[in-house]
Amino acid sequence: MATWLDQAVGMGLLSFAGMVFVYYTFWIIALPFVEEDQVIHQLFPARKYAVIIPFAVGGFALLCICNFIAFLSFFKKEKKS
Repeated sequence: MATWLDQAVGMGLLSFAGMVFVYYTFWIIALPFVEEDQVIHQLFPARKYAVIIPFAVGGFALLCICNFIAFLSFFKKEKKS
């Protein structure tokens, strides 16, 4: 049974993911159509980071998953029947 704390954490994570999605989508899709001298360009990093950041985060996530699987495989205890 989910407690109110679980629901609050879930809502917070969902809200954070939604904000990141909206920010990244605006950065990639809408910002190229805005002139360079507008103030809104100061709120976003250079466009090259739009590719570098997701690859770095994805690579780190893949590294963590591989390390977790290797850890489980290495320390798995054999059951003796």
